[in-house]
Amino acid sequence: MTRSGTRYLYLARHGEALPDESGLTDDGRRQAVLLGRRLQDVPVSVVHHSPLLRAAQTARLVGEQLKNKAPLEVSGEAGDYVPHVPEKDELPADSADYLLRFLEQFTAEELRSGPELARLALQRFTGPVDGEDERHELLVTHNFLIGWLVGHALDAPEWRWLSLNHCNAALTVLRYTPGRPSTVLLYNDMRHLPADLRWTGFLQSRAFENSS
Repeated sequence: MTRSGTRYLYLARHGEALPDESGLTDDGRRQAVLLGRRLQDVPVSVVHHSPLLRAAQTARLVGEQLKNKAPLEVSGEAGDYVPHVPEKDELPADSADYLLRFLEQFTAEELRSGPELARLALQRFTGPVDGEDERHELLVTHNFLIGWLVGHALDAPEWRWLSLNHCNAALTVLRYTPGRPSTVLLYNDMRHLPADLRWTGFLQSRAFENSS
């Protein structure tokens, strides 16, 4: 009989990015370092990260703070993509048009390829792990994928990723224990960030709309 252990999945959105998203701002680098210091004593076995530079830079800065120096692994499944494209009848009647307009900014190819990446992300990053020992993994990624993974952990409707926003370098923790429902232990927590570094990544002037 194959035994399995508990997976703790730590989710973090990348630090604040430059306007052209070519890398991190000075504040974004500070956010990443502070996130790493918060996690420095966690026995992280691996730091998965998106191929995009803003996430790769965040992962490197976080990894430098970890005492066990976990390896960094780039993953296409950790990238920035649309995880699920809902039909209108899946959505609440009072917000369906608004949400569908939001999706119009993406190309047909982005809308086609994203759901397959999202399926692969669930395979790679969720559920209990092989072996009896618990495992702690960090995933440095983007707003949409965090929303997708949190929604999946809660058995929420698939469209719900559209309604979740996450601050830069905030921390979310999911737990996958054999024989038990998946659990959200922590969500969008910013206690490691000083006041001037919190709440970045939200388009506050537009009612906290999604941004990647």
